[in-house]
Amino acid sequence: MIGFLIFPEFQLLDAAGPISVFEIARRHTPDAPRVITVATKAGAVRSSSGIEMLARNLRSASSVTTLFVAGGEGVEAAARCKTTIAFIQRLASRGVRIASVCNGAYLLAQAGLLDGRCATTHWSCTRDFIGRYPKVRLEPDQIFIRDDQVWTSAGITAGIDLALAMIAQDHGEDISQATARQLVLYHRRSGGQSQFSTLLELKTPNGRFGSLLSWVRENLDAHLTVEALADRAGLSTRHFVRSFTAETGSTPTKAVERLRVEVARERVQSSGEAIERVAQSTGFRDPERMRRAFIRAFGQPPQSLRRSARSAGEAAGRT
Repeated sequence: MIGFLIFPEFQLLDAAGPISVFEIARRHTPDAPRVITVATKAGAVRSSSGIEMLARNLRSASSVTTLFVAGGEGVEAAARCKTTIAFIQRLASRGVRIASVCNGAYLLAQAGLLDGRCATTHWSCTRDFIGRYPKVRLEPDQIFIRDDQVWTSAGITAGIDLALAMIAQDHGEDISQATARQLVLYHRRSGGQSQFSTLLELKTPNGRFGSLLSWVRENLDAHLTVEALADRAGLSTRHFVRSFTAETGSTPTKAVERLRVEVARERVQSSGEAIERVAQSTGFRDPERMRRAFIRAFGQPPQSLRRSARSAGEAAGRT
C-alpha cells in the first residue's frame, strides 16, 4: 500500500498526480498497490486551491510500504508539526520507501532523512533550502532523484515522473510505459532532465540582457569572450560584468557555458551526431572540455546521457 501524507494548504496536484499514476497502473497489473491519503487529523483536508481531499489518520498508515509527502503552501506549518515529523521518521526507521513532491522535501529534510543525501525540490526553493539544510546535497536542476530508499522530485508535475519511475522499478518498464500512454504522456522524463531552460532562468522581468542571451544561444559557436559580449551590449567590460551578474545571478562566462551545455545535451540525447561535432558546433571546440562541463552540470559525461536516452527510446518503441 502507498500512503500520501497531506496537510492543510497542500498542493493538490502534488498528491493527485502520483495517485493517478498508481490508479492507472492497477489497470495494467493487479500487483500495483492501492493508495490511501493520511493526515494528522482524519477527515477533509483543504488544499491551497480550496478543493478538499479526504484523509485517514496517521495510524492507518501502519501497513504502507511507500510514503509520498506532498508539498504546497502549508509546508512551513507542516514542518513545525512535531507529530508530522515524528511520523515520517518512524516510517523511515521501518524501512519504508519515502518520497517527496515539490517542496515536500522540506519535511524530509526537517526529519533528517536528507542529511548527506542527494535530493531535489522546486527550483524556486533552491537558495532558501540550501540555507536551511546545508547538510543536504541539493541538485536543483533535476526532475527527480533517488538516493537509496529516499526519493525527491521537483515541482508539482515532476511527482508524476517520479511515480512512473517507481512503477518501472516495481513492475517493469512495460507497465510504466502503458501507464504513461494511458495518461497521454509520451514518456516519463528521466531524473537527469533539466527542470527549466537556462535561457528562461537567466532572463529577468525587465529583460535588459534578454536579447543578448537570445543572440548568444543562436551563436554558440562564436568566440563569446566577455569583452565581445560587453561590446555587443554597448558597455565597458567592467560595467557589463557587474550589471550582468547582478541582474541574472550568473557571470557572463558561466551563463555562456550553461547555454552551451543545454543545447549540447539536447543534441546528444536526440541525435546520433558525433560527440566531437556537437562540441565543435556548440562552441566547446574540444570534446574533453565539453565532457567536463557535462559532468559539472549533470554529473555524467555526454556518452552516458546518450546511452540513457537511447535506452528510454528503445523501451518506448517496444511498448
